[in-house]
Amino acid sequence: MRGFFLLYNMEKENIIFGVHPVIEAINAGKAIDKLYIQRDIKGSGLTELRKAVKKAKIAFSHVPIQKLNKHTSGNHQGVMAFISPIDLADIETLIPTLFEEGKTPLILLLDKLTDVRNFGAIARTAECAGVHAIVVPKRESAQINADAIKTSAGALHTIPVCKVDNLTDTAMFLQASGIRIVGCTEKTDQTIYDVDYTPPTAIIMGSEEFGISNQILKLVDDKAKIPMAGEISSLNVSVAAGIILYEAVKQRI
Repeated sequence: MRGFFLLYNMEKENIIFGVHPVIEAINAGKAIDKLYIQRDIKGSGLTELRKAVKKAKIAFSHVPIQKLNKHTSGNHQGVMAFISPIDLADIETLIPTLFEEGKTPLILLLDKLTDVRNFGAIARTAECAGVHAIVVPKRESAQINADAIKTSAGALHTIPVCKVDNLTDTAMFLQASGIRIVGCTEKTDQTIYDVDYTPPTAIIMGSEEFGISNQILKLVDDKAKIPMAGEISSLNVSVAAGIILYEAVKQRI
């Protein structure tokens, strides 16, 4: 068995590069946070790699060679994987377990939130608020790296994080499991103080740039906005998450 080509940087990320080392990492069940494959690359190992990626349902991006060269001067062979420093959880296994344990689930979904430090700050608040899991899509989500963990004050080692193929499908699964979906959005007249968070609840936060996708907004059970009294009409998403989460905490206490 070939050894991994592994780069470790305390301040940045764990990286594996090279076709066969990445295949081995996937087959070994490593949690792949992001996978980059060079555009238009060819080679005999690429077929095996794509089979392993498809079997493991790993999201990947086709990128120019310059993006790969930024991370290493070694022979990356057009393939690079970022290994998650945390163990990921499975939302479809977690939810039944919470109900079996007699808990009232409070789940946080993050739609297209790509800023690493915002993600870490939200994870810190969520852990303090007793959130049972954070759910993010495999694509268009913040990388879980050393910066995220540092900003979370270590909360990302404690709170379950679930990566899913499709956030809309996951929201529908949560609803089918008896969990109400609350979308934190400005596209409503209802405030966060008008919503009941005491039943099993999942709160969805969108990115500051794009908000919650329309596809998800169409299926939420409640929409809720944070009232604004000042001239600045928006909040940092990590601050907004803290406000709505602690309204849920207040009601549950």
